[in-house]
Amino acid sequence: MLLTSHFHTSRIFLFILTLFLISCQDTTERSRDHLVFRYNEHANITSLDPAFAKDQRNIWPCHQLYNSLVQLDDSLNIQPDLAKRWTISEDAKTYTFSLRKDVYFHKHQIFGKDATRTFNAEDVVYSLERLTDRNLASPGSWVMQYVETISAENDSTVKIQLKQPFPAFLGLLSMKFCSVIPTEMEKLDFRVSPIGTGPFKFKRWEANEKLVFRRNNLYFEKDNNGKQLPYLEAVAITFLPDKQSEFLQFAQGNLDFLSGLDPSYKDELLSSVGKLKNKYADRIEMLSAPYLNTEYLGIYLDSDKTEIKSTSLRQAINYGFNRETMITYLRNGIGTPAQNGFIPKGLPGFAKKKYYEYDLQKAKELLVNYQKETGDTSPAISISTNSSYLDLVEYIQRELQKIGLQVNINVMPPSTLRQQRSAGKLDIFRASWIADYPDAENYLSLFYSENYSPNGPNYTHFKSDAFDDLYKKAINTSIAKDRIPLYQQMDSIIMNEAAVIPLYYDQVVRFTQKNVKGLGINPINLMDLKRVKKIKIIKKN
Repeated sequence: MLLTSHFHTSRIFLFILTLFLISCQDTTERSRDHLVFRYNEHANITSLDPAFAKDQRNIWPCHQLYNSLVQLDDSLNIQPDLAKRWTISEDAKTYTFSLRKDVYFHKHQIFGKDATRTFNAEDVVYSLERLTDRNLASPGSWVMQYVETISAENDSTVKIQLKQPFPAFLGLLSMKFCSVIPTEMEKLDFRVSPIGTGPFKFKRWEANEKLVFRRNNLYFEKDNNGKQLPYLEAVAITFLPDKQSEFLQFAQGNLDFLSGLDPSYKDELLSSVGKLKNKYADRIEMLSAPYLNTEYLGIYLDSDKTEIKSTSLRQAINYGFNRETMITYLRNGIGTPAQNGFIPKGLPGFAKKKYYEYDLQKAKELLVNYQKETGDTSPAISISTNSSYLDLVEYIQRELQKIGLQVNINVMPPSTLRQQRSAGKLDIFRASWIADYPDAENYLSLFYSENYSPNGPNYTHFKSDAFDDLYKKAINTSIAKDRIPLYQQMDSIIMNEAAVIPLYYDQVVRFTQKNVKGLGINPINLMDLKRVKKIKIIKKN
């Protein structure tokens, strides 16, 4: 009896001790919460290899881990990064970069007993040349298409020789594809040992659960007061696949950041004129700015469908729905109707001319022309999209039915949509193009015939000799203002042929908790966390 009583007493003691330790752990975690930045990536992250940083879900984490020779500031100006300065030859074909000498790679056992080493010119050569490795099959290989040679003149000097002048080359080098990694990475796995020079270093990756970065105490950048960056101790990324769940976590304060609008929560968060609703205004900040992103419907012009091959029918689609109404009611006023071509608002080359304002009668006339040309009295098209944009496509479906065009909708996961779009299996697909670098050439490259997918971004398989000639002339024109009329001519060709159906020019919309400071905003929606702080919240009893 005494033994049994002693046993129960011990169990109660252990239970109380466990609760005490858990409570202490929770208290410690809460006390350090202001040092951890938390966000969710609903589309998951497929790789931490910068050679595969082709979309936002991979670009954001790679930006925390790696640096490039140059970087963009929030106004999209080229700034030094790993290169402290550079010179460009008179013929605009030779770029010589002088490298910093105070930059260290993240600590790792691959470097031996010192656990790190300084980065050097050979690392730059290795990182850029691997993009063209056919065995690697990097989607960023195209950024090297103008490069003739890359050489390390010494440990702190890199020379890049171009085949021909390319005015946007420095902008290309700011892309995450061009991040610098150590030559030793050929022996390592990016999933467990990604090594860079960035403000944060890899800690752990739990598949479909969480990705954690820790502060890089060797980081070379400092703030204006001489304090070493970054301010945060860690970044924690979760992978909730549902946008509604992501919003609920943010609303409850479990996430520090929410990007963009989703139909599942936009009306809960914003008024019809795009302002934060009162119940959130006291604890959430909203940031908004023009975004170099064109949302559009792409048309695969190599399709054997009669409807797709008809310019009249493609133009009818462009005239057949009201973009302003779509933005007002489906986007809560966030965005600008894309009536001025494919080049988005905010870039030199953006057209003042409006190509496709809503005109129901014009759309009907063009559809009649198509029917006369083809004898097809019951035309039908299929639009493929993912669930996040279903409301937009359903709106277009309803509007086009008014002109007599039957529209079928295929909803598929984002990854499937990307794969089938690249493989040319979708007649019409919802897509977006976010600027990789701040030059309109980036948008027009989607229609250059030598960039046919799957080996390039020309997913529409648009081909025009006149367009190609203008494109070649533009990339050989070194003076920026002289390229603008060439860009506008190219944009005009695309729109007159109705190779795409631009929907809207997007806006960057970011929501943060009130205690997040220093997150900035930029037209390419790049997430830069090195200057972010979280103010510690002291709860009153």
